[in-house]
Amino acid sequence: MKILIDADGCPVVDITVQEAARYHIETVILCDTSHWIQREGARTITVSKGADSVDFTLVNLLCAGDLVITQDYGLAAMCLARRAVPIHQNGFVYDDRNIDALLSARHVSREIRRAGGRTKGPSKRKPQENERFQKTLRRCILAGLGGQGPC
Repeated sequence: MKILIDADGCPVVDITVQEAARYHIETVILCDTSHWIQREGARTITVSKGADSVDFTLVNLLCAGDLVITQDYGLAAMCLARRAVPIHQNGFVYDDRNIDALLSARHVSREIRRAGGRTKGPSKRKPQENERFQKTLRRCILAGLGGQGPC
């Protein structure tokens, strides 16, 4: 098991790297050339800037059972198809029960914006979200290390 981080705009890179180090798990940070993200204890892969370039690189590095940190619903769906465990930065695990609704909501929001409408952006990050993420990540790490599969 390894942890891959879709790091462009990800507020939980440090928490993820710290938890991975605690359990001696390989961590890979993926970003594009418009970002410079380096952390001790993690390997960084920087890819050319382009639509979904980080996403496709990440998916190609995946193995079943790997953990993926992302807020991108489309990437999460691709990770699920590869039998990885995608985790949202707010501490919920994407799975076959919630991904279709999330993708549908994303599609509706995109259609509203295309029609000239506005959608509400994310609210300011709260410390509770970091705590929830850390607990979920730890639970998924322990499940993976214990051979229990998805958390």
